[in-house]
Amino acid sequence: MQQSTRREVLEFPAEHAASDAVTTILRFIGEDPSRDGLVDTPARVLKAWREMTSGYDDDPAEILSRTFDETSDEMVVLRGIGFHSTCEHHLLPFYGQVSVGYLPGKVVGISKLARLVDCFGRRLQIQERLTRQIAESIEAHLEARGVGVIVRAHHLCMGCRGVRQQTTEMVTSSMLGTLRSDPMARAEFLRLTE
Repeated sequence: MQQSTRREVLEFPAEHAASDAVTTILRFIGEDPSRDGLVDTPARVLKAWREMTSGYDDDPAEILSRTFDETSDEMVVLRGIGFHSTCEHHLLPFYGQVSVGYLPGKVVGISKLARLVDCFGRRLQIQERLTRQIAESIEAHLEARGVGVIVRAHHLCMGCRGVRQQTTEMVTSSMLGTLRSDPMARAEFLRLTE
C-alpha cells in the first residue's frame, strides 16, 4: 500500500503566510525584519524547515523494499549512524547516533538502514518514538526475527535553555522479537554496539 505524502494529507498554508509567521517571530523577539542581515531570513527559514522535515514524505516500506537474495542466521549490526531531528516540544534540534541490529528475515543494503534513520529523524519527534519507529519498521518490512535499536542524543531543548545541561546524553533503546526475549541475543547486540 502506497503511503500518502504529507502534502496529500495536510493542507499547507500559503508560502507567504509561513514567511509572515517567521517575520512575526522576528518582531516578537525585538528584531527588525527589514534589517540587512534579516531581509532574506524568512525564506531561508522556510527552506531549512522543508529540509529538516522532509522525512514525512519518505516511506519506510519503500526504503526497505530492495532486499538481497541472501540468508543470514547471524546478527547484522550497523552502528554510528548520525542523525539530526527536531524536538516537537520546543522545535529545537536534537542529534546523535543510532545503532541498529537485526536477525534478518530479509537482508537489506546497509545504506537503507541509514536512510530509514534519516526518514524518521527528519520529522518532529521525541527520541522515544524515533527509537521505536526505526525498530518496528525493520521488524515489519525485513521480517526480522529480532531487532535492537539504541539511540544516543544531545537535546538542545535541554542544552541551550531550561536547565542548560550541554553535555547530557539521552539513551533510548527498543528491543523486539528475539532481542527482547533471548538474554544471550540481547547481550550480543549490546556488546557489538558498545
